[in-house]
Amino acid sequence: MSGTRVKVCTVIGFPLGSNRTPTKVFEAMEAVKDGADELDIVINLGALKESKWDDVRKEISDIVMATPRVTHKIIIETCYLTDDEKKRACEVIIEAGAEFVKTSTGYSPSGAKVRDIKLIKSVVGNKIRIKASGGVKTLFKAFSLIKVGANTIGTSSGVSIMEELVNHLST
Repeated sequence: MSGTRVKVCTVIGFPLGSNRTPTKVFEAMEAVKDGADELDIVINLGALKESKWDDVRKEISDIVMATPRVTHKIIIETCYLTDDEKKRACEVIIEAGAEFVKTSTGYSPSGAKVRDIKLIKSVVGNKIRIKASGGVKTLFKAFSLIKVGANTIGTSSGVSIMEELVNHLST
């Protein structure tokens, strides 16, 4: 938002990531033109599950190259992936030039898990950041994810988590 430190973020390829690459690139470019500072991009899960890693990498790279001045968070939907797929997805995201890997859209059956954040961190190290998202509803869960490597938390429970923190600090 102009004149503030608040960042504008929107989703690309939401909710399933199955849009064609030119559609996702256009969507990303339009979002940036409309003022987006950050893009949460749903990875092409079909291509990922079929191990079409070159296609996955190219799509992410095409979006990153078309929108160079914004932050790109690639949503991998960890609940649908094997550990090997999660690892390879992280490697491809790094290779494609995105700045974040994100665990979930929040619409899948489960979201961020401590185990997944540990696994992702073991692959990405400090090369890119991690956004833990989906199912983060308590202060304990948020801190647990941060403790093992999440840099950012995505939640629709921010107010209640902060109330929980204030109550905890005042006791």
